[in-house]
Amino acid sequence: MIRQAHGTLILLALTTLTGALAAGMAWTGRASWLEAASFVTGAVCVWLTVRENIWNFPVGLVNVCTFSVVFFRAGLYADAGLQVVYFILGVVGWYMWLYGGKHRTRLHVGLTGSLERSAIIVAVLVGTLLLWRLLSAVGGSVSFWDALTTALSLGAQWLLNRKRLESWLLWITVDLIYVPLYIYKGLHLTALLYTVFLVMAAMGLRQWFKTWALQRNQPTLPATTIMETAT
Repeated sequence: MIRQAHGTLILLALTTLTGALAAGMAWTGRASWLEAASFVTGAVCVWLTVRENIWNFPVGLVNVCTFSVVFFRAGLYADAGLQVVYFILGVVGWYMWLYGGKHRTRLHVGLTGSLERSAIIVAVLVGTLLLWRLLSAVGGSVSFWDALTTALSLGAQWLLNRKRLESWLLWITVDLIYVPLYIYKGLHLTALLYTVFLVMAAMGLRQWFKTWALQRNQPTLPATTIMETAT
């Protein structure tokens, strides 16, 4: 119980901090209110995802709508287009978390199989090369890194929809690239957001691993009971 309260307090503190910071920077003109809204909904979405809360999907749908405008204005066209794909994947993921398990039950945290892992690696490599060429042709900003993070993010979102533990490893990789990229683009609030995402992703990896380990030892327990025990 002490560990559960400790983890919850850390997540709550990070989310509250990001909200206060976003409001402050928007109020002082250092960020737009739209970027601030993206900041807050993004932090809440990741928090809910770490907690395996199904409400991460509707919050995430709001988040991608606001971020699509922010990224388009910054010239990150792949990221802007990615939000449209995220919206579709968010709807699919919402359904999969509810009915994607055995006999149309809720999904449990699992590991990625060798075939799925290989498919994700190939998809990320091919997607990066194709997007890099496309973005270079249309004059996109920082085309290679934009293409790489887009491909990695799509792979991570797919694994998240499947509730695969490895999704957090891809999110951590993406966040490590995004932070300096957004600083370079002058999106300092968004860069700070992804720093918070990086911390939350590390916590998510730890949390989901504990849940997965308990599922292996206690496979007959309901998913909600396993989650409460893990935290």
